[in-house]
Amino acid sequence: MNPDRQMLTVTDHNRGFIDMTYVYPVVSRRAGGVSVGINLNPNNACNWHCAYCQVPGLVRGSAPEIDLPLLERELAGFLDELANGHFMEEHVPPEARVIRDIAFSGNGEPTGCRNFAEIVARVVTIRDAAGLSEIPIRLITNGSLAHRPAVQDALKALARAGGEVWFKLDAGTREDIARINGVDVHPHAHAQRLAQCASLCPTWVQTCLFRWDGMPPTAAFLDAYMDTLKLAGIALLKGILLYGVARPSFQPEAVHLQRLDPEEIEAIAARLRGEGLAVAVSP
Repeated sequence: MNPDRQMLTVTDHNRGFIDMTYVYPVVSRRAGGVSVGINLNPNNACNWHCAYCQVPGLVRGSAPEIDLPLLERELAGFLDELANGHFMEEHVPPEARVIRDIAFSGNGEPTGCRNFAEIVARVVTIRDAAGLSEIPIRLITNGSLAHRPAVQDALKALARAGGEVWFKLDAGTREDIARINGVDVHPHAHAQRLAQCASLCPTWVQTCLFRWDGMPPTAAFLDAYMDTLKLAGIALLKGILLYGVARPSFQPEAVHLQRLDPEEIEAIAARLRGEGLAVAVSP
């Protein structure tokens, strides 16, 4: 597949590592092994514009029409290669040679795809046919479309298949959401979508933490973030995935971003745990 035997790393999530349109592998530090990505946005279009986004050439928009037969062939073929071929030994570090998940996570918001529910159903079928029914299917989403009935149908199907959602929440005020995620979203509305999502499918909140122009998150910033989580309902959530900026952003806002020290992220995690939340940290 890759004649130069290049190895996957946690710092390089190149969608073109294998020559496929929709399917790509990564070594995920959060998942802890190989994640089989499904990119429904090969046009680099998203309805959000996050400051830390690693997609080059990101544009505003939604997913294009998906070639379902091609997606099915790519996914079935690559799962077979992972299970029965030489990809793992040739391209994956020894400590990461395990399939951790199949993830809808690409170059934009996957739930903007017109027939997302049908695609979820087909991915479940392909996974099960490959003998990998124990491998979870994850939806990594900004959550902005979780109120749509068609997306909710997909969430129900994902739950029935043993899947889960990683739902984006980076801030708790309208101003901070606009600054970080590039959208005008009221935190109360987003909390409501988070609650809807979590009521339909097991849901983790994913939150990116960093310094902005050298300043770490303030106490007021964290208070507003916590208030939004409480508004959604802490008891509904599986927990929080806190992560730092391990890979460079390709957005103009990248000049504002600097990494937090692991100890700083752990201090924020400790505060969230004190509120009764399970927290996983990937600095």
